[in-house]
Amino acid sequence: MKTALTRLLILTTSFILFVSCQSNINKTVSIDAPQFYDQGFAEAKHFKVESEQDIFYLDDEAKMFVHNLLEPIEEPTEQMATLVHAIFDRSEMNLLYRGDANTLASETFHNRAANCLSMSIMMYSLAKEAGFHVDFQEVMVPESWSRRNGYSLVNGHINLRLSTSAPKKVLALYNPSYQVDFDPQVSRVSLPKKIVNKDSVIAMFYNNKGADALINNHFHKAYNYFREALTLNPEFQPAWINMAILYRHMEYFEQAESAYEYALNIDPNNLTVLENLAYLYSVTDRKEQANDILLRVEQKRKRNPDYHLNLGEEQIERKNWNEALAHFRKALTLDRSRHEIYYGLAKVYLQIGEVQQVERYLKLARNNASTMQEKDVYQAKLVQLSSL
Repeated sequence: MKTALTRLLILTTSFILFVSCQSNINKTVSIDAPQFYDQGFAEAKHFKVESEQDIFYLDDEAKMFVHNLLEPIEEPTEQMATLVHAIFDRSEMNLLYRGDANTLASETFHNRAANCLSMSIMMYSLAKEAGFHVDFQEVMVPESWSRRNGYSLVNGHINLRLSTSAPKKVLALYNPSYQVDFDPQVSRVSLPKKIVNKDSVIAMFYNNKGADALINNHFHKAYNYFREALTLNPEFQPAWINMAILYRHMEYFEQAESAYEYALNIDPNNLTVLENLAYLYSVTDRKEQANDILLRVEQKRKRNPDYHLNLGEEQIERKNWNEALAHFRKALTLDRSRHEIYYGLAKVYLQIGEVQQVERYLKLARNNASTMQEKDVYQAKLVQLSSL
């Protein structure tokens, strides 16, 4: 298992009901973007990348769902409310969150399970089919992580705003709208947001697909997705970070460093770029520079509960139970509302055989969960624990 120095962070996304995604900083950078290193990925051209039409396409069944639902309703605002509630009503769609499911709009409609980006893409297509105006919004979330296959994934976020017509440039006293957010952490509704265009969302989708491929060691496929994301949006920082990680995996160290430097030129304060650059320095015999960067990063992150939550999960993977407990307890002192922290403590206490503590923290995880889906999962674990 990797040490703190070698942690690999891949930008991915998650999304909202009000309604990740990734950061998309619109500013002019002072250096030219690095050239893509096509010669290092000769097989990349064999992997198909979904088109915009593929991503947002709805089949006849999905279109009929919209029209059958809204046909009896005449008033546009009521139609909009009906569509939004139908998507979130389990009896209608039974829609479930799956963080690793990056699917097309029609696939999400039929699978009824996806991550927030794919759910938002589906909702966009359904709402456009209904004739509504739709804006994607980037939500400025604090730095947070999830774990998958030994990787730390940095979570971004987007949501949607639906309205009956496009916003007018003149003052309107009443323009009804819905914010649609598929993120179960409903506290995010108060975070700052900004509108992003459709091309930015497609770049996020390609970036997620590339991250999936990278996690599964499909490096040429990952390159093709990151390349398409950056062709579409050359200043999309998360894709530059992931491209640099891919270059490092392939030992194209010069190209990796150029990609990190460009990402830092977009946003010099991005801690994910800095940490990954520190790892690159460490594997290219610049350990003093690496340690200096890591010290700066840790000083900025130490008051972030998500930072300690992620470190706790890493220590569980390494079977370092005492270290995991220390990180989860620190996270708890910083935020007592997160069900993931209580669940982390329950997992550690299960491993060290303290069953009463397992039950205590599972109950706290259930009580702090923000969706019925999460509450049901924790309740099922409590029932299983009682049968041991």
